[in-house]
Amino acid sequence: MIITQTPLRVSLAGGGTDFPDYFRREGTTFVSTAIDKYVFVIIKERFDDLIVLNYSEREIVERVDQIGHDLIREALRITGIERGVEITTLADIPSEGCGLGSSSSITVGLLNAFYAFNGEQVTAERLAREAVMIEVEILGRPIGIQDQYIAAYGNLRRFDVAVDGGVACRRIGISEGDKRRLGEQLMLWYLNSTRSAASVLETQKENIGNRIAQLDALRAQVPGVEASLLAGRIDDVGRALHDGWCIKRELADTISNQGIDRLYDMAREAGALGGKVVGAGGGGFLLLYCPRESQDRLREAFSGYRELPFGLERDGSKVIFNVLRYSTK
Repeated sequence: MIITQTPLRVSLAGGGTDFPDYFRREGTTFVSTAIDKYVFVIIKERFDDLIVLNYSEREIVERVDQIGHDLIREALRITGIERGVEITTLADIPSEGCGLGSSSSITVGLLNAFYAFNGEQVTAERLAREAVMIEVEILGRPIGIQDQYIAAYGNLRRFDVAVDGGVACRRIGISEGDKRRLGEQLMLWYLNSTRSAASVLETQKENIGNRIAQLDALRAQVPGVEASLLAGRIDDVGRALHDGWCIKRELADTISNQGIDRLYDMAREAGALGGKVVGAGGGGFLLLYCPRESQDRLREAFSGYRELPFGLERDGSKVIFNVLRYSTK
């Protein structure tokens, strides 16, 4: 039996610029951090040759090409596992439409688990690259490449993407004290609704050609956010989140709505310096940067909404349990 743990994420700058349709023009860059909310993948050998899947549904099939769960099916194909396994996925939060990169975390976690089941240890770069291949190239989902990389690498990182899709990453080495301050002042609030990320992202993708100026502005925020983090000017990250949200709302009409705008204005009045709807937008979670002295006031204003307490996560996808019993299959 193999169990992998893969973190979810929040993006701090450059989000929305990681679509191939954009970065193939002149590259891009973004800053993301993994958080301590996870997707877990379990794979164990079966006595028979069936493939059994347990997620929000249950599947029992004889061949990989009969699998309905497209991420599991394609991850099995890439790793060469053909029969005799039971696979279970679990998540700390609802995985559909949450905006925290859950589908990419699942894909990275599946690949990591399946390779470990095969007795292989692969790099974070390979996990991320093959997860992008599955989601973007094979399945043709209208998503970017940010989520797969931060899920694989973890920590607080800057990623630079070349026009050919090559990705360079580096950890942003802030002090433990500043990292704690950042984590303590970032808050997540569930908007009491999820949304189809695909529909929101499809609109964003279609609009790319007409939103180059906005995407350029989002990309241009990254060096400043990284510099603020390294200099310990943590509150400046909150202000940059506000500036980025004002730009991001222009990418598509579906990213925000009157209800979200009202909540965001309420948060700012309560003391939040900035924030945004994480992921595609339109629902899921609202990320806010709020100084500790204003957080009680914010919680009172948001009393009808559920907070998701979280911390920053150091590690990317990893195997947390590994008991292999090799058979003669």
